[in-house]
Amino acid sequence: MNQNISRRAFLRSSRNVAVGVGLGAALPNIFLNHTKAATGENPSELVRVGCIAVGNQGKSNMNAIIKNVVAVCDTDSKNLAGAKEIVEKKVPGRTCATYGDYRKMLESKDIDAVLISTPDHWHALASADACAAGKDVYCEKPLTLTIDEGKKLVEIARKTKRVFQTGSQQRSDPKFLMAAEYIRNGRLGKIKRVIVGLPGVNWTKDPGVPDGEPPADLNYDMWLGPAPFRPYNKHRVHYYFRFFWDYSGGQMTNWGAHHLDITQWALGMDASGPVEITAECKPDAQKRYEVPETFHITYKYADGTLVECYSGYNDKKMGCVFEGDKGSLHVTRGNISSTPETILEEPLKDADKRLYKSAKHHANWLECIKTRQAPICEVAIGHRSATVCHLGNIAVRTGKKVLWDPAMEMITNDADLAKMMS
Repeated sequence: MNQNISRRAFLRSSRNVAVGVGLGAALPNIFLNHTKAATGENPSELVRVGCIAVGNQGKSNMNAIIKNVVAVCDTDSKNLAGAKEIVEKKVPGRTCATYGDYRKMLESKDIDAVLISTPDHWHALASADACAAGKDVYCEKPLTLTIDEGKKLVEIARKTKRVFQTGSQQRSDPKFLMAAEYIRNGRLGKIKRVIVGLPGVNWTKDPGVPDGEPPADLNYDMWLGPAPFRPYNKHRVHYYFRFFWDYSGGQMTNWGAHHLDITQWALGMDASGPVEITAECKPDAQKRYEVPETFHITYKYADGTLVECYSGYNDKKMGCVFEGDKGSLHVTRGNISSTPETILEEPLKDADKRLYKSAKHHANWLECIKTRQAPICEVAIGHRSATVCHLGNIAVRTGKKVLWDPAMEMITNDADLAKMMS
C-alpha cells in the first residue's frame, strides 16, 4: 500500500499541471519548445519525434516515421532496447535517446513532437503533458479512456495551439475516403441504417495465471500510472490491457474507434453524434476479462439514422455497411463494394463535394506540423469518435438507455449514467 501511495504522489504533479484550470500559468520554462520545425521558421527542417511506448502498435507507428525518430520511451526495458536498436540500424548515424519516463523526454528541447502509443488509460495525460510542453502530438485511438478526458484534451490542445493527430488511420485510406465521399454526395440516397461489424475478443488461449510479481524489465507502477492499483498479472498488461475497464474499452474502443470513426465521417457527424444509445451483451462465462464477449449496440441519430454495431457475431461483415434508399455500400480494410455495382462505377463529378484527402496518416501529421494546418483526424474529431465508443460502452455496462445531447456533450436522462462520463 505504501508503494501505491508513493506512485500516486509521483504522478499527482503531472496530472495537476496537465489538466488544471491554470494551465498556461503553471508551465515552467523548460516546457517551452522554440525549435524551428515547431515554430515554422524553417519548414524544411526535420521534425524530430519522440515515440512514447514502442511495443505492438507503438513499434509499427515508430517504423512508419523511422527517419524522424530521435528518442523512444517505454516502461518495458526490453521494448526500449529493441526500439533503440531498430532506429539506429535503420537510420545510419542516428543516436536514439531512451527514456523510462515520458516526462523526462518532454523536457528535451531536441524533440519537436511525440507519438503516443501507450495503453488507453495513459492517452489523455501523456497527450496533455505533451501539449503543455510545447510538443505536437500524434496519439493512438481511442483518444481517451473517458468522455470528460476528451473534452478537456480538446480544450488543452486548442489553448496550446498544438498540431494533434488521432491515430484513426482509416481516414487516410482511399477506399474509406471514397465511401465517405459517395455517401456524402447522395449516391445511396438517404442513409437509413449503418451496420458496423467488429471482431470478437481475441483472448489468449493460454491457461489463466495467478497474480504475482512483475518481471524485472517492466516498471509496473509506471505502467499503471493513473489507473487504480491492482497486483500484476501478465494477462492484464501489454496487448490484453484492452479487455479491462481500468485501461480500455474492449473491441469497442479498439476496432470501434476505427469503423465508428468512418461512420461519423460518412454521415457528416464529425462535430456531433447520436442522441440515443441502447445495448445488449453477453459476458465472458469464465470471467477471464471484464468487457463483454459479444455485444449489439444501437445508436439513433437525430435525423432517424440507425447505426447497429456488433462485436463477435460471425454473420456480420467486418467494417461498415451503409444502407440507403438507393442502394448499399460496404467498406472495410482492403475492400469496397456496392449494391447495385453501378453506384461505384460512376465517378464523382467536378461539382461534387470532396472531403479532406490524406495519402498517408503519419505523413499528413508531419506535414501539418510544418504548415501548422489541422491534420485529417485532429483532436476534436478523435474525441467525437471516441465519445461514440464510450457511450456504447456505458450502455453495455449498465444495460440502460443513454440519452445524449451532442451539442452540450452531456448525458441527459440519468445522473448516475452521467457520472460515467468521467
